[in-house]
Amino acid sequence: MTELKSELLWRAHIDVEGFYEVGHTFRGHRNIVRVKGGWFEGPKIKGTILPGTGDWFLTRPDGVGEGDVRDTYQTDDGAIIFVSYRGILDIGPDVWARIGAGEDVPASEYYLRGQPMFETGSEKYDWLNKIISVSIGKQEALGVTYDVFRIL
Repeated sequence: MTELKSELLWRAHIDVEGFYEVGHTFRGHRNIVRVKGGWFEGPKIKGTILPGTGDWFLTRPDGVGEGDVRDTYQTDDGAIIFVSYRGILDIGPDVWARIGAGEDVPASEYYLRGQPMFETGSEKYDWLNKIISVSIGKQEALGVTYDVFRIL
């Protein structure tokens, strides 16, 4: 069997400015997370995460969170990249409480993974349109940091 191999694309940090609470729906509890901005930086690419994007986050009845994220990245040389991904956050209420209190909880104490997909018209970054990637995240009180890997 072939071993799964990857390479680091970038580390991204997203700052959250607030939430719109939709409330309990037939799917679970829905919040829309508003992104204030952020940054991303890797060996081949870096830039900022633009404000006004977000995560249409659902907490399912079993307590597991599903992310539905749509972000706009701008590279240092001006290219715009639409980043969308689905993700899973499995984190217990005790860990949420610790994070909310400002504790730096190790990412090994919960599960935060995503499947970013990219869309850009930039010729320089067209290679992003043709790859599969995964992310491993670290939840913070008012933000999240992701390491994003290209699957080779």
